[in-house]
Amino acid sequence: MDFIPFTVVDFIDIFLVAAIVYGLYRMSRGTNAPYILTGIVVIYVLWVIVKALNMELMQVILGQVINVGVIAIIILFQPELRTFLQAIGRRQGGFSFLSRIFNARGGQEPALQPIITACSEMSATKTGALIVLTQRSDLTDIVESGITVDARVSVALLENIFFKNAPLHDGAAIIQNDRVVAAKCILPVTQSPVPKAYGTRHRAAIGLTETSDAIVVVVSEETGGISVAFGGKIERNIAPRNLLNAITKHFIDNPAAQRERRWRNRPAADNN
Repeated sequence: MDFIPFTVVDFIDIFLVAAIVYGLYRMSRGTNAPYILTGIVVIYVLWVIVKALNMELMQVILGQVINVGVIAIIILFQPELRTFLQAIGRRQGGFSFLSRIFNARGGQEPALQPIITACSEMSATKTGALIVLTQRSDLTDIVESGITVDARVSVALLENIFFKNAPLHDGAAIIQNDRVVAAKCILPVTQSPVPKAYGTRHRAAIGLTETSDAIVVVVSEETGGISVAFGGKIERNIAPRNLLNAITKHFIDNPAAQRERRWRNRPAADNN
């Protein structure tokens, strides 16, 4: 019996397929996607059986379903595929210059002092808040999910938005440069495993930062603790006096932040 040689290219091929399947699994975990995929597999197996038994009418019907299967998959898995592609885009590494070319906004740093003061005061009164600081990523869909505000950032504005009985308190406030562009915005909740102690605001903060370069500040309604999320990770229980540094270290155009990220991401061998 002749054996087909197994080459390095074959190994790379299998590894890449496994990585893609695992990535799709991570993105779809906690959603209805696995059930939809199971249904697709069942239909395909049924089609193979019908074809083997030469059942012409069923073969024609199922054949038509299979033929439009790719389009159906794109439609059914649109949220998961979008999240997967956005995650790849955020991890483009050396190709980050593409973001600069296709995003002309440039990521001007927002006015931070009103945000820090408002978060400190809301923390003291245990007023829940969810504040998104945009950078280069396009968050148009997120902005359009809320109510337009378009007002200059101020302590009074933020505290009024997140006042417990205010109509806009439930959701996120989106800040671009020095303006609150929208409030009551809906953020995608992370599907990654997180501690049970994390509330909806913390899960939403992680979820948005998994697919964008936004910085999200969270004030817990239960404990008053302040958290900052970036890159799919969250730093919790930040003292108000340290909030400025916790935010600015994630600015893309901040040279010191860039050096810190490069140092953190160095291979272990380089740190010895």
